[in-house]
Amino acid sequence: MNAKNPRFFYHSLILIITLFLVFGCSGNKRIVTISADQENPKIRFAVEEVKAALGDKGLRIRIDESQDADVVFSIVSQTSDLKAEGFSIKKESKKIDIIGADDAGAMYGGLELAEQIRLFGLEGIQETLQNPYMERRGTKFNIPLDVRTPSYSDPSDAAQKNIGEMWNFDFWKEYIDNLARYRYNYISLWNLHPFPSMVKVPDYPDIALDDVQRSTVEWEENYNTNGIGFDSPEILSNPEIVRKISIDEKIEFWKKVMKYAQDRNIGFYVITWNIFVNGTEGKYGITDKIDNQITRDYFRKSVKQMFITYPDLAGIGLTTGENMAGSNNEEKEDWAYQTYAQGVLDAAAEMTDRKITFIHRQHQTGAREIADKFRLLIDNKNIEFLFSFKYAQAHVLSSVKQPFHVNFVKEIAGMKTLWTLRNDDNYYFRWGAPGFVREFIQNIPYEVSRGFYYGSDQWIWGREFLMKESEEPRQIEIVKHWYHWMMWGRLGYNPEMSDERFAQILQNHFPEVDGGKLFTAWQEASMIYPLTTGFHWGPLDFQWYIEAGKSRPGYAQNETGFHDVNRFINLPPHPESGFQSIPDYVKMILTKETSDLVSPFEVAEKLNSASSKALEIIETLDPINDKELKITLNDIRTMAFLGMYYSSKIAGSTNIALFRATKDEKYQGEAIVQLKKALEYWENYTDTALRQNINPLWTNRVGYVDWIKITGWVEHDIEIAETAVK
Repeated sequence: MNAKNPRFFYHSLILIITLFLVFGCSGNKRIVTISADQENPKIRFAVEEVKAALGDKGLRIRIDESQDADVVFSIVSQTSDLKAEGFSIKKESKKIDIIGADDAGAMYGGLELAEQIRLFGLEGIQETLQNPYMERRGTKFNIPLDVRTPSYSDPSDAAQKNIGEMWNFDFWKEYIDNLARYRYNYISLWNLHPFPSMVKVPDYPDIALDDVQRSTVEWEENYNTNGIGFDSPEILSNPEIVRKISIDEKIEFWKKVMKYAQDRNIGFYVITWNIFVNGTEGKYGITDKIDNQITRDYFRKSVKQMFITYPDLAGIGLTTGENMAGSNNEEKEDWAYQTYAQGVLDAAAEMTDRKITFIHRQHQTGAREIADKFRLLIDNKNIEFLFSFKYAQAHVLSSVKQPFHVNFVKEIAGMKTLWTLRNDDNYYFRWGAPGFVREFIQNIPYEVSRGFYYGSDQWIWGREFLMKESEEPRQIEIVKHWYHWMMWGRLGYNPEMSDERFAQILQNHFPEVDGGKLFTAWQEASMIYPLTTGFHWGPLDFQWYIEAGKSRPGYAQNETGFHDVNRFINLPPHPESGFQSIPDYVKMILTKETSDLVSPFEVAEKLNSASSKALEIIETLDPINDKELKITLNDIRTMAFLGMYYSSKIAGSTNIALFRATKDEKYQGEAIVQLKKALEYWENYTDTALRQNINPLWTNRVGYVDWIKITGWVEHDIEIAETAVK
C-alpha cells in the first residue's frame, strides 16, 4: 500500500490466489493454493480460467481461505495508475501480485494470468499494467427473436437458422463467456420492434407474444433494404412454432441471460430501428404513422417497462428514419423524444438509483438537432446520453483511415459517441489481421469516443451453419471465428498488444505448427479484404460483398448484381485508401503526368504478393491430425485464391480501360490474358471453399451467393475484353 497516497486503499472484496508450489504427500504432483472470494462471480470466473490453465500444465489447485499467499489478487478502489477495469501483474521473488481497479479489472487480470500460464508457464509470468483503451467494447447483434418481431436481417439463411438459438441459454452462456475472454463488456441487441417478445406492457396486455415462431414461406430473394415488409401477410400466415414458451417464461429467460452477462462484466443494450410496430397487428389502434398518439403512448410505456422488467438492462437505443418517410428531421426527433426519451425519463424518475445509458444513432437526422431536442435527458445525472455513428459505413475491412465522421465530430461538440463498426465483408472464412485492426482502432478519434460495437447487418453471429463437417452442437460463430473476434476485443482493450503475443497465442492454440509462420500467412491472406474493398469501394452492405463479388443489381449496373470489369473500371476507391481509380490512372498515362496515389497495377501487385506469400507459407505447415488447423489453413488458402482473382481482375480491368482510351491492341491482349487468369483463380477459390463450406447462401442484402453460378459471370468478363470497342 502506498502510504503517501491516502486515496489508495484496498476494497473490502479481496481475491488472493496463491501459486505457491506445494508438494503433496501423494506423489510429487504440484499443488497451487488459491484463496479467493468465491461469492463474487467475476472473480469466480477468473479462478476457473486460472484453474483450467494450471490443469493444462499438469497442476492441481486447492482453495485456501488464508491470505498468506505467494500470489495475491487485490481489488483497489482508487489508484493513480489504474482506471476502471484496469489491472496490474507484479512479481517479487516467488510472489505475484495481481491488482484490479475493480472486480472487472481483477477478472481481466485473472484472464491475463491464465493466458500467460498457458503461454509461458508459471516461471515465465511477465509483469504488466493494462488499462482499457476504449471504455466500452461491444458487439452489434441483429437478433431474430420471432417472425412477428424480426430484425433487419431476418430474410436470410443466417437469421432463419438462428431464431431458435436466440432462446437457448447454452448459446448465450458460451457467447458471453467468450466475449469476456475477448475483453468485450457489452452486447447490443438490434431489432425492429422487440417489445412484444420481451415485455408485458400493463396498458397494452394483448400485445405480449407467447411462443417463438418462424415463417415457412417460400422467401423471395430480395426484400426492402429499410426493413419494410417483413410482416407481410404471406410471411406471417405460414408460421411454425420453434419453441413453446409463455411471455412470462420469456421474461425470466432474458433476466437470466442478462444476469449471467453482468457476472462476466457484460451489459445488455436493446436498440431499435423506427417506426416499426411488428407484432402489434393493429391492436389498440397502433400503427406506424408518426402522428399516431396511441403509438407514441405505447412506445413510451414499452420503453419504461423494459427497465422495470429487467434490472440488469444497461440501456436502450434507437435510430430514426428507416420507416419515417415524408417526415422532416424535427418531426422524427420529436417522435423519438416523446417515445424513447420520455420512457427513459419515466423509468429514471421511478427508479432514482438506476443508472441508464441512452444511445441515439445519428442517422438520417442531424446531431445538433438531436442534442437540442434531448437536452432534458442529457442533463439528467442518472442518464448517460451517447451518440452512435456508422464509422466506416458497412465495411471496416476497407481502410485503416475513415473520413465519414469528420463533420459529425464537429457537430456533437465534445459529447461522446459509440462508433458502429460494421463488418459486412467477412462471413465465411476465418479472418485474422491484427496489424490492420490495431491501426484501425488507433485511428478512431479518441477524445469523443466512449467505445465501439462490432458486428454486421447482413449476418447473424449466432451458431454457424455453413460447415459441411460440423460439430454437434454446431459451433457458435464467435468460436468458429475466434481469432477475428478476439483481436477486435483485445485490441480495443489494449492496442499495444503485440504481434508477438498474437503469434504466441496461435502457437499455443496450434502447437503442431510454427505460430510465427501461421501468424504471417493468416495476416497476409486476410489483407485481401481491405486491399480489394479499399480499391473497389461500395459503401453499404447491399452495394458490395467481397466473398461473392456482387451487390444488389442496381448498384452493379446490370441484371445479375455481379461486379464485372466495367463496374471495376467505373467504381472509385475508398477515399482514404490512397489508391488511384482506373479512370484517373488512364488519364494520367494519356497526359504523362504523375501521382502519389497507388496505381491500379500496384494494387494488383499488392494483392498478388500477399496471396502468394500466404500460399507459400501454408505449404510448409502440416495440420497432421488437427481438424481445426486443417480447416483454418484451408480458409487461408481460400482467401489467398480470392486475392489472386481480384489481382488479375483489377489488372485486366485496367488494361481494358487503357485499350478503350488508346486503341492500342497490346492492352486488349493483356486484358484477355489477365482475365483468363482471373477465371482460373476464381475456380481455385470456389473449389477450395467448397471443400468444407455449404453454398449457395441466401443473404438479405445481396441476395443469393452461388459461387458456381458466379463462375459464368466471371467468364463473361473475358468476353467483354474480347469484344471491347476500340
